[in-house]
Amino acid sequence: MTTRKASCNCGQLSVTFDGPDPERTSLCQCYECQRRTGSAFSWQTRLPREHVTIQGKSTQREFPDSEKPSEFRSCDSGGATFNFCPVCGSTVFWDLAIAPDFLGVAVGTFGDPTFPPPMIAGFEAYGASWALNVSDLPMPGGHYEHDGTSHGGARA
Repeated sequence: MTTRKASCNCGQLSVTFDGPDPERTSLCQCYECQRRTGSAFSWQTRLPREHVTIQGKSTQREFPDSEKPSEFRSCDSGGATFNFCPVCGSTVFWDLAIAPDFLGVAVGTFGDPTFPPPMIAGFEAYGASWALNVSDLPMPGGHYEHDGTSHGGARA
C-alpha cells in the first residue's frame, strides 16, 4: 500500500489515497479535458473510493450542463461532477456517472514524478497536430477513438 496526496495549488482542497497503485491511469484529448485543464490533454486516474479521504471545501461544476447540453462527445459524456478549489480554482477530483465506485483525480495534482504512467489513451482525433503524438505511445489498455472503437488493446 502506498499513500499519495493530491492537492490544489493553495493546498486548501486535497485527496489522500492510501492503497495499491491505481489500476487505471489515462491520457485524454477530448475537448472537455482540454478545456478543463487548459492543456492539450489530461492525465488522470480513477481511485477506489474506499481508499480515498477528501479534505477541504470544493465548488462543483456539472458536465454536461443540464441547461446547455454538450455539442461534442467526451470521456465524461455520461456525466461528471468536477470539484475544484473555491480559493485557487484548481480542479482536483471528480465523480463519474459511469464509475460510481471510483473517484477521478487529476494526476498532476499529486505533484509526484513516480506516479504510474498512463495505460490508456483516448480521443486522439481531437488532439492538436503539433502536440505529443499519443497514438505512437504504447498503451497496455489500448487507444480508444471518439466513436467508441478501440485499437491496440481493450476498450477503455
